[in-house]
Amino acid sequence: MAQHPATDTTPRPALPRGRSAWGIAALLIAISACPTSAIGQKAPQSTAACPAAAEMDHQHLQGQWRAELQAPAPGDKPTTATLQLGPHPELAQSVRGTVARSGTTAQVSGDVDGGDLTLEESINGTNISATWTGQVVDGSCGKEIRGTWNNAHPTPTTPSAPFVLRKQAAWQ
Repeated sequence: MAQHPATDTTPRPALPRGRSAWGIAALLIAISACPTSAIGQKAPQSTAACPAAAEMDHQHLQGQWRAELQAPAPGDKPTTATLQLGPHPELAQSVRGTVARSGTTAQVSGDVDGGDLTLEESINGTNISATWTGQVVDGSCGKEIRGTWNNAHPTPTTPSAPFVLRKQAAWQ
């Protein structure tokens, strides 16, 4: 028959002399607070947070960008677009994603090399409908690119246009 813990007289193994559960707990807490070694971890790159234009690579392109394209006629409002870029599943060092503009979504893919951006846009996923060519702005930490959007089939309402791409902040 089980006894109540307060009246149980079963002998228990004694803790080593001078030690208690609190002492052991304090020792374990102290050990866990000690810093651990970083051997085997990659050293952080000092330029990763703010790359120079020429240091920017495909990883810096990944994320959401807001594009502002100059209006075709004076007095018209500029066109805005949102680009969502991620790693290209087939081409290393490249990005692939979408551009949403005026209710239309197109596919984009491309890269940045030595500070020069090249993106190809495709409405149907097969043919190039436009290109984005530009340069990363020096001193922008890779967060601003200026260049020209070239429509593959320009019309008076959709001619080629200068653009500014600005990287949008991501949720941390």
